[in-house]
Amino acid sequence: MRLLFATALLSLPITAMCADCITGKPFATRSEVYAPHAIAATSHPLATQIALDVMKSGGSAVDAAIAANAALGLMEPTGNGIGGDLFAIVWDPKSKKLHGYNGSGRSPKSLTLAEFQRRGLKDVPPHGPLPVTVPGTVDAWFALHERFGRKPIAHDLAPAIRYAREGHPVHEVIAYYWNRSVPALSKWPGYAEQFTVADANGKRRAPRTGEMWKNPNLANTLEKIASGGRDAFYKGDIARTIDAYFKANGGFLSYDDLAAHHGEWVEPVSTNYRGVDVWELPPNGQGIAALQILNLLEPYDLKSYGFGSPEHVHLFAEAKKLAFADRAASYADPDFYKTPTAKLVSKPYARERGKLISMDKAASAVEPGVIPQLNEGDTIYLTVADADGMMVSLIQSNYRGMGSGMAPPGLGFIFQDRGEQFVLRDGHPNSYAPGKRPFHTIIPAFATKDGKPWLSFGVMGGAMQPQGHAQIIMNLVDFGMNLQEAGDAPRIQHDGSTDPAGQATAMSDGGELDLESGFPYETVRALMRKGHSVRFADGPYGGYQAIMVNPNGGYIGASESRKDGQAAGY
Repeated sequence: MRLLFATALLSLPITAMCADCITGKPFATRSEVYAPHAIAATSHPLATQIALDVMKSGGSAVDAAIAANAALGLMEPTGNGIGGDLFAIVWDPKSKKLHGYNGSGRSPKSLTLAEFQRRGLKDVPPHGPLPVTVPGTVDAWFALHERFGRKPIAHDLAPAIRYAREGHPVHEVIAYYWNRSVPALSKWPGYAEQFTVADANGKRRAPRTGEMWKNPNLANTLEKIASGGRDAFYKGDIARTIDAYFKANGGFLSYDDLAAHHGEWVEPVSTNYRGVDVWELPPNGQGIAALQILNLLEPYDLKSYGFGSPEHVHLFAEAKKLAFADRAASYADPDFYKTPTAKLVSKPYARERGKLISMDKAASAVEPGVIPQLNEGDTIYLTVADADGMMVSLIQSNYRGMGSGMAPPGLGFIFQDRGEQFVLRDGHPNSYAPGKRPFHTIIPAFATKDGKPWLSFGVMGGAMQPQGHAQIIMNLVDFGMNLQEAGDAPRIQHDGSTDPAGQATAMSDGGELDLESGFPYETVRALMRKGHSVRFADGPYGGYQAIMVNPNGGYIGASESRKDGQAAGY
């Protein structure tokens, strides 16, 4: 099997992605974007333009981020929407500090672990009513807006409402994922009626690249939110429609669950990597895994090894295995389990764990360093920076693909299936319980230098996210890449670590090492000799947006080619 994987990699053409560019690295798809006043980077060009328009009209970076996120829920329903959760980190130039918001929702109070067990389920199913949790996005919009917004929320939502009524052309990558979702989700009530189109023979299908897409139901829902505030979603007619829908379709989410929802402001946590302070949000998300990876790598001279070298890839994979062993064991809702975050991100802990890394051999199995006392994900990431110095790092998702498939009639959105990340066994920190937040994969990131903002960034894609965060920092700090190159560089994904959702057995074979095309065969061969199982995988490497503070004034932006996105400014 390993020989086959290696043969496949050997046959891949390693080409210059920018087609004989005269500047920059050969894998860079374009140059960086520079702007003197404000900039936005999102996974959809129209959403980027919306963010810029909001800032030009006097809105803050938070206003722009809300506007772009609302538009992405319409334009990229394959990754997000108001049926999902949201996390954000905001640099506030007035207080000169970072503010974190955890906008994740909780499980239905009427659904118990005993009910899953009664049904004979070992894992939470990926679709239908059982994985549905309260969506936290709308609450997060209003919390962020109350503290940092300048324009009325109706102003921020107006562009998405207009596009939902008038329509917009579907972009290529989105059309691809939409087409993949239709067969799996069409059996759930409300999905096909609201998220497919009829062909000439009356068969329902996904919209194709370039076809105009309208969602008047979503326009109506956003208008109610714009005029009635957050309670229009959590306590008004929308909540009553949701309650009736789940009662009629075997679900457990109720009006009371929605009415009781609240997100929370949280303190970001950080580690210093070679002079750069990298910031993530604490659990129930997986952000601190990126910090653990960086701590484990810091003792090694990656710059001298070089990007794409066997040592670079091997050390990254081994550090990831160690961090993800802790991720599986102890990242959970802090209201139910106190993850030892300070210990996990400390340098002494990394030094002790780092002793387990061998330069010559890939680890087949690793145990967590902290024993608790008790994967393809589809997401959007965007970042915005305004003329006053406010920067927003925001990530939002329905989790797997387009979510659960549960789409209440007349509302124009799909509920997330985030509850799939619960463990269905007693005693685990992430064990299912009523009113509990599941383990979360979506994570925004930020970096500062000497207490000043430096970088707002994120990498979408399930378990790839902390791996991607660490690689972006490595590419910038260790390998001297610019902001665009750091995102376009070939990526590493290690797959097969023990899963925090309990859906996989403990890693015992070392997992699989996915290398994007662009790594030299000499590296692949050396990795195989260290015991890595190397393969070529189709599309699990995430999507990247970033904004960096330009030391000469203004900002630098980047958006990679793996998505339909755009970085632009003024």
